[in-house]
Amino acid sequence: MCSRYTRKRRLLTPDDLRHLVVDDIHGLLYCYVPKVACTNWKRVMMVLTGQGKYQDPLEIPANEAHVPSNLHTLSEYSIPEINYRLRNYLKFIFVREPLERLVSAYRNKFTRNYNTAFHKRYGTKIIRRHRQDPTNEALERGHDVRFEEFVYYLLDPRTQHEEPFNEHWERVHSLCHPCIIHYDVVGKYETLAKDANYILRLVGADAGVKFPSSSKTTRTNDDMTAKFFQNISPFYQRRLFNLYKMDYLLFNYTIPSYLRIQ
Repeated sequence: MCSRYTRKRRLLTPDDLRHLVVDDIHGLLYCYVPKVACTNWKRVMMVLTGQGKYQDPLEIPANEAHVPSNLHTLSEYSIPEINYRLRNYLKFIFVREPLERLVSAYRNKFTRNYNTAFHKRYGTKIIRRHRQDPTNEALERGHDVRFEEFVYYLLDPRTQHEEPFNEHWERVHSLCHPCIIHYDVVGKYETLAKDANYILRLVGADAGVKFPSSSKTTRTNDDMTAKFFQNISPFYQRRLFNLYKMDYLLFNYTIPSYLRIQ
């Protein structure tokens, strides 16, 4: 897919490597993708690199896992150190059905009352641009963005012109550059526990280090994703699919049956 769809190989910049978490003890590079178990992977990476500071990933509070200083990313290293790690470390990534990941990001960032920073930063702009006759409260708080409005925002040419997508809805190929960085293992969210524990055994992690099993019952799944797309017109469904098309092609996901884009 890379050779078919990407023209020339470009050089990586340090900015391209901000998502690659480094474990120098086990020789691991993990590219984290938000909404694909990245909190649990960061917890596991903290256990692996913590030299005994942490035993159980679930002891680490979620917000602690996202504190940048708790983990090193490849962008912090010198060019020779970067090249050495890219050549010699086990590189892995976890991916998820692209539109399901998108709905998961929408639910997490725009339908939870506690995510006021996202409502203010993105919600207010989305409502200002994509809602007719918004209330003053909605313009001020940005707290009730509808999924359709979020879709219009993603497809609005001004959005990406003004700034890169937020990492929670950026395409995996833009976050992790799988056509330039050759990952050794591509794990799937659909087989998360199996794939995660396979990687831990592969790098010789202590037998005690287990990937946390998900207890979430409200997890975004295929049926739930289909419901969100019922109110999106085929025209916008096709455009949205095209936006995430490279992730479908690169990671071998099929077009969801609920899309009306044939």
